[in-house]
Amino acid sequence: MRTWFAITCLTLLCSGCAAFPEVRDKPIYHNPFPQLARVAIIPFNNQSDVPTLDMDEVTLAYYGELQSIRGFEVVPVGVVMRAMQASGNNGSDIQQLRALGKMLGADAVVVGSVTDYTPYYPKRLSLAINWYSTNPGFHAIPPGYGLPWGTAGEEFIPESHVWEAEFALAREQLATQSPTEPDLDDRIENPEKNDQIPIEGLPPNWPDPSGFIPDAPRTQPPPMLQQDGPIISQIRSYSENDSNLTERAEQYYFFLDDARNGGWQGFLDRSNDFIRFCCYSHITEMLSLRGGAGESQLAIRWGESR
Repeated sequence: MRTWFAITCLTLLCSGCAAFPEVRDKPIYHNPFPQLARVAIIPFNNQSDVPTLDMDEVTLAYYGELQSIRGFEVVPVGVVMRAMQASGNNGSDIQQLRALGKMLGADAVVVGSVTDYTPYYPKRLSLAINWYSTNPGFHAIPPGYGLPWGTAGEEFIPESHVWEAEFALAREQLATQSPTEPDLDDRIENPEKNDQIPIEGLPPNWPDPSGFIPDAPRTQPPPMLQQDGPIISQIRSYSENDSNLTERAEQYYFFLDDARNGGWQGFLDRSNDFIRFCCYSHITEMLSLRGGAGESQLAIRWGESR
């Protein structure tokens, strides 16, 4: 018995790391917006100073990563392009975007731009992406919406998410306090109004932190208050030499089952894969900030030599 045990231990030691599996947590994301299940993506715009950047490649990379998220049905990019060509609708304003969304049966239309791109090491890509709702009654979904505020899970909200939610809230609150130029004629005719500055109470449009928590269901649909801005807006820049990005890239590559050599470093070194990973990062950050990150799954993988 002791001899068998000794031989087994020796075999494991001689086989090295291949005898032990690599264990990692696989992040899981889902669509937290049931009202935005079907999405259309119009071809992205190139606002960078690299005219040779293939924008079809960027659009398809975003399409592929969004389609892989549970709960999203993404209209094929080719179908969107044919619909735009057939109708002469180039999505230049909110009315055209909504008309295109209705034509395609989409709940939301995504408009994206590459604002900065560097194809050489360290690669860099900046994405500015807006989601517009086909329904004019849907309002903006701010960072922090749908996270477990006021519950036991609040302590597990990442600090970066807390900061971004508070920053977005502060911007909306300060927007209600931006000075406005009063009517000149009114100031001349009623000079006493010039010094009347209310100092008590809050303005009726003051954003409240409770807006992070979804409202309870209503017995009747609320009246529509049309808004024409994006319901989701996010700008991000990604650099190949950023330690946070490379750490996420290593994890992303681990679950790819990519048969090509080079590991995650080689993965980032390929421009198309770098663009794809940036699109993945942009989408998952957007969802995570709005309650779309689920519990991670434990993944076990054995070495190639086993």
